[in-house]
Amino acid sequence: MSVSRTGGGEAMGKLLTHAELAWENDSFSGTQGVSENCRDRHFVPAFRDRLTGETHTSMFEDGRPATIHLLDGLPDHWVVSRDKHHHVTAVLETVVSGFVRDGVFFTREEVATASHEAR
Repeated sequence: MSVSRTGGGEAMGKLLTHAELAWENDSFSGTQGVSENCRDRHFVPAFRDRLTGETHTSMFEDGRPATIHLLDGLPDHWVVSRDKHHHVTAVLETVVSGFVRDGVFFTREEVATASHEAR
């Protein structure tokens, strides 16, 4: 998971779902750890598989860049389940959400912590 409920960003055997992304947004509300608060610093919503290091920016299902974290544009080999409309409902538990800037992946926690420490 991107940000586990116990902190530290370690996978806890839970799949990354829409509900977990919503929980992360609530947890990082008011910090640079959410898309709307770090766009001006050129962070792009992205996901990374902690096992392989593979990173993908967030995309709409049709391939357009997304300004928020969306599961639908992620690669099929990360997808664990889809709904009856073929929308992604869960991805591998090793996938974390975060941001990419200048080709480097940062977790939500890293972006939020770095911006807090810079104050």
